[in-house]
Amino acid sequence: MKMTAGKPTQISISIDTEFSIAGHFEDPANNQPVAEPAVYGVVDGREEALGFMLDTFARYQTKASFFVECANYFFFGDEPMQGVIKRLQAAGQDIQLHIHPVWLSFNKDPAYGEFPRHDDCDGRSFEELKRVFSTCIDVFERWVGQRPLAIRTGSLRADDTVYRVMAELGIPLSSNIALGVYQPHEPSLRHDSGRHRIHGVMELPVFSYQDLNLAGRRHKKSLQITSCSWPEMRHLLWKARRAGVENVVILTHPFEYVKKSDFRYNKLTRNRVNQQRLQKLCEFIHGHPQDFVSADFSEQHEYWVSVEAEHPYIEMPSLYAIGRKLHNKLNDMVWSY
Repeated sequence: MKMTAGKPTQISISIDTEFSIAGHFEDPANNQPVAEPAVYGVVDGREEALGFMLDTFARYQTKASFFVECANYFFFGDEPMQGVIKRLQAAGQDIQLHIHPVWLSFNKDPAYGEFPRHDDCDGRSFEELKRVFSTCIDVFERWVGQRPLAIRTGSLRADDTVYRVMAELGIPLSSNIALGVYQPHEPSLRHDSGRHRIHGVMELPVFSYQDLNLAGRRHKKSLQITSCSWPEMRHLLWKARRAGVENVVILTHPFEYVKKSDFRYNKLTRNRVNQQRLQKLCEFIHGHPQDFVSADFSEQHEYWVSVEAEHPYIEMPSLYAIGRKLHNKLNDMVWSY
């Protein structure tokens, strides 16, 4: 399917908004989970993570979808994540549900029952997963004021049971697949992009593409701010546009916009490279309104659930991957780069 000239390609920036276990399970006496620094990323009194993102989205009139992790309630209580949600609501940004089940193992309330210390959503029984999802949906609804329209599983791990549970619970949209991050065991779930109805739930995978083809060995990559250079992203978006791709889902996290000295977030500085990538992406979308538009899950859900979309597989020149790897390595090695 080729896009018509009057229908822009939809770009969905999806943000997994979560706290960090931060070594607690390995050394609980000395390492407590970390909340605010992983989301706000304050450096010299300025928020270089969430605050930077919201400022950038406001400047370029970008709508994004924040997939907010809610199981952390069972360690932290309502705050601080409810405060994050209030910030997102005040900014007019979309809020959906992200689930890392391992946080449920902190539960001490017998009304909820016990949960194993296990973070994968795949590989669970239907009833166990339904209990996990129902519990997180209840927290989300109390914090946000409405049920989620979409769910993203932690570490993008999903299997057939995930979709059967979502259908049972009446969640119409998902974004659980990113083949450059994790390959589901079921071949029927291995989608690179587009929209695919699975047990009545419409899946929108994080956009995946071929970034390397060296000596006949092909490598698949998912589109993420922290790992894709801006020249690579720009080339990919134009190539997807010309190929008739209808929607592109991009993955990022607030903590990607800061660098940390250790897993405890003891010392932070801004991640200039990732910040520039997000700014250039938003500026690009804003500057090409005939060809691209930002799209969030709430605003588009009625259209997205109504029709599936098959997209062509996109291959990128290997030169972009080589340049990106060098740039990312330099950014990782040099604190002040």
